[in-house]
Amino acid sequence: MEQKNGSSFTGFILLGFSDRPQLELVLFVVLLIFYLFTLLGNTTIIALSHLDPHLQTPMYFFLSNLSFLDLCYTTSIVPQLLVHLRGTDKSISFGGCVAQLFISLGLGCTECILLGVMAFDRYAAICRPLHYTVVMHPRLCALMASASWVIGFANSLLQTVLTFLVPLCGRNKIDHFLCEVPPLLKLACVDTTANESELFFVGVFILLIPVALITVSYGRIVRAVLRIKSSAGQRKAFGTCGSHIMVVSLFYGTAIYAYLQPSNNYSQDQGKFVSLFYTIVTPMVNPVIYTMRNKDVMGAMKKVLCRGHDSR
Repeated sequence: MEQKNGSSFTGFILLGFSDRPQLELVLFVVLLIFYLFTLLGNTTIIALSHLDPHLQTPMYFFLSNLSFLDLCYTTSIVPQLLVHLRGTDKSISFGGCVAQLFISLGLGCTECILLGVMAFDRYAAICRPLHYTVVMHPRLCALMASASWVIGFANSLLQTVLTFLVPLCGRNKIDHFLCEVPPLLKLACVDTTANESELFFVGVFILLIPVALITVSYGRIVRAVLRIKSSAGQRKAFGTCGSHIMVVSLFYGTAIYAYLQPSNNYSQDQGKFVSLFYTIVTPMVNPVIYTMRNKDVMGAMKKVLCRGHDSR
C-alpha cells in the first residue's frame, strides 16, 4: 500500500457520536444492556440446540448457526464501541480497522445468505413434509451452511481489499462508529465511482438474490398452507415460518437501506443509527423472536431448567 494511503497512519479516528456527547452515556448504558442480552439469548439458543435431542433438526442446526454468527457479529463491533463511548480516545489502529471491516462484513454477508437457506428449509418442511428428512439431509445442511460462510467471507475479502486500495491522502477521520465501506470511501481523495458501482452490484447479489429465494419459497409455502383445510393446521404451519419472516424483515430492511441507495442520498447520521439497528438490535431480538414464538424451544428451556433444579 502506498505511503499516502495508510502505511504512514498510526490509525483511524472513529468519530462515532462525539458530536452528541450528551447522547454517549445513554447509548453506553443501552448498548451494554443490549449486548448482554445478545450474549445470553444467542448462547441459550446454541446450548439448547445441542442439549435437547428434539432440537437436533435442520431448522435448529441453521438457527444455532445464526445465533453463533450473531454472537460473533456483535462482539466484533460492540466492545470497542462501548470503550469509545466512555473514553476520549476514539482511535482504532489501521490493522484493527481492516480486521473489523473484514470480520463484520463477512458475518453480515453470511447472515444474508443463511437467512435465504433457512427459507428453503421451511419450504421443504411445509411443501415436502414426507420427503423432508431426505431433502434436508445432514450433509446437505452442512454444505449449505458452509457455503454461506465461504461466500460471505470471500465477498468480504474482495470488498476489504478494494476499499483499502483507494488512496486516502492522509485522511483518517471516519464519520462512523465502526469501519464500514461507505464511510471509508468518503475518505478517498480520488473518484470512487467504480468502487461504489462495484459495492452496489455485489450488494444486489448478496442481498436481493436471497430475498428472491425467500420470496419464492414463502409464495409456495402460502399456497401450500392455504390448501390445508383445518384452521389449526394453517396456524401451526404459519407459526413455524412467522419467526423467520420477522427476522428477515428486520435484517434485510435495514441492510438494504444502508447498502442499496445512491451515495448522494446517504445521510451519515441516519447511516449510524441504521447500522446500530442491524448490528446490535437485530442480533438481540433474534433469540427473543425464535423462543417466544416457538413451543419446542420453550419446552426445551423448561426441561433444562427443571433438570438443573432437580440435580441440586
